[in-house]
Amino acid sequence: MSNKDYINKAFIELGKFLNQFTTTPPQKQDGIQHNDLFFDAFKHQIKLAKEHNGWFTDSNIEYSFMSWCKILTKNNINHWLSKYNFNVEEPKTVAIIMAGNIPLVGFHDFLSVIITGHNVLVKQSSNDKHLLPLLAKYLEYIEPSLKGKISFTEEQLNNFDAVIATGSDNTSRYFEYYFKNKPSIIRKNRNSVAVLTGNETHEQLEALSDDIFRYYGLGCRNVSKLFVPKDYDFEAFFKAVYKWHHVIHEAKYANNYDYNKAVYLMSEFNMLENGFLMIKEDQSYSSPIATVFYEYYDSTEDLKDKLSTDTEKIQCVVADGFLDSEVKFGQTQQPQLWDYADNVDTVDFLLKT
Repeated sequence: MSNKDYINKAFIELGKFLNQFTTTPPQKQDGIQHNDLFFDAFKHQIKLAKEHNGWFTDSNIEYSFMSWCKILTKNNINHWLSKYNFNVEEPKTVAIIMAGNIPLVGFHDFLSVIITGHNVLVKQSSNDKHLLPLLAKYLEYIEPSLKGKISFTEEQLNNFDAVIATGSDNTSRYFEYYFKNKPSIIRKNRNSVAVLTGNETHEQLEALSDDIFRYYGLGCRNVSKLFVPKDYDFEAFFKAVYKWHHVIHEAKYANNYDYNKAVYLMSEFNMLENGFLMIKEDQSYSSPIATVFYEYYDSTEDLKDKLSTDTEKIQCVVADGFLDSEVKFGQTQQPQLWDYADNVDTVDFLLKT
């Protein structure tokens, strides 16, 4: 096998390792490489991650791990990489500035840098700093050629050739200035939307509730806004999202719900709510936690024009037969390896760096 094949195999083994941590409590399995060294250590890192970030609940961490287990397979990795010409002659050092809104949110960038043969310099978010370093160490044990190619820093970035940085619209302006002389991918705020017609089935709307509530709505792939036709009846929507009513028992979510509800009531905004979710007519894409915005549309063609105009603000469009690039209901948090953030081909960028 080539060195690339060995590295691919390392990530497949990592998927098997993660599979042990998709339940509470974790289930130790036979045949997992280096489990004696890493199983208990990773249990401890998960504990630290939950203590450090109240949004990192068991269910959210386990869902993130399960998502990676499903896609870190030989067939998926081969399919993902089959269209590229891997001819990196001199490895570069690629810095990654990661977000911390959901567990392992920067893992795809990390994977892409390693799998293209480059060295990676990771600057993690303070909100998600416990999981990836141990997984990186596990990869080094599986594939020793990776030793020396992965490093982490909490200091100012130095000695790198290219950068992938994810942040807010405000931090992106700083990134664009600071990294103006480096090849870069700079990611800004994005949100996901759903286009409803009123003809959706109960099952589709239930699936949409997963797109809304998974990770408490903190991810860029979470649906934060609905586009609905005039006179849309929200009764079916509220019935379908009830499957997530338990979320109000999560303290951090409940605090945000109470706070945002008070703000809306004091401001005399019109909104509908069901005890755990508020929906409010608003032209913005980014809604607060426990809130989904909605906007009426007159015609599908006008809506397509609007979404095309606002494409840099939108990560996913959830719909049924509306756009060629749409995502099915319930699928926003299940991207494939070839579903790139902001539709920017990270692997292509890295191979040309």
